[in-house]
Amino acid sequence: GGPNVSTARAVREQHGHDESMHGCAPPDAVVWPQAVGQVQELAALCYQHRVPMVPFGTGTGLEGGVNAVQGGVCFDLSRMDAITELSLEDFSVSVEPGVTRKTLNNHLRGTGLWFPVGTVDAGE
Repeated sequence: GGPNVSTARAVREQHGHDESMHGCAPPDAVVWPQAVGQVQELAALCYQHRVPMVPFGTGTGLEGGVNAVQGGVCFDLSRMDAITELSLEDFSVSVEPGVTRKTLNNHLRGTGLWFPVGTVDAGE
């Protein structure tokens, strides 16, 4: 409840589009889960009531994937932003879905590692 759920029009519209050319299709509600268990409970409720679920990260997608074309509940995962494990030896890191590239790179600062936006072919 409270600060973890919103049905305000402005919030729903913010979560109803990304950087794509597609128009806004807002969800019926936006929720901010903060733990895996909360996501599981919300997903079970949505499944039980046949309500569409729309995951939302930062809204920078180019495909219109966050558009809630059939309404539903938007799961804004931005508050699930923990970096849970880092192994410098095998160059792996485990993160929650709300961790951004910038946050990860700040965490990696001083290790000699970084997470680039994309990969570059050696021939380029």
